[in-house]
Amino acid sequence: MISNERPSPYGNRPAYGFNKPPVNEDTIKSDSLQIERKSFVFTLKENPRGRFLRITEDVGGRRDSIIIPAPGLEDFKKLLEAMVKLSADTPPKNG
Repeated sequence: MISNERPSPYGNRPAYGFNKPPVNEDTIKSDSLQIERKSFVFTLKENPRGRFLRITEDVGGRRDSIIIPAPGLEDFKKLLEAMVKLSADTPPKNG
């Protein structure tokens, strides 16, 4: 028997994320930023599980998002500041 022909031990459940009730989210603040051809939307939200920052990138109608839980925002900020400093202090290889 081929591995993908075996019955799932979880039965015939729908794929992850389907048939889930919507989660009530409150928007605390939202702001956008345009960099070259990319548009970024930063939205601070809160739901019953806590606060989080959603960063959505829109390029030509295609959207991708990441979510950072509020307890990780300070570490995210430190890492981002280090990357910004390194980018400013390091000359590009092609120039």
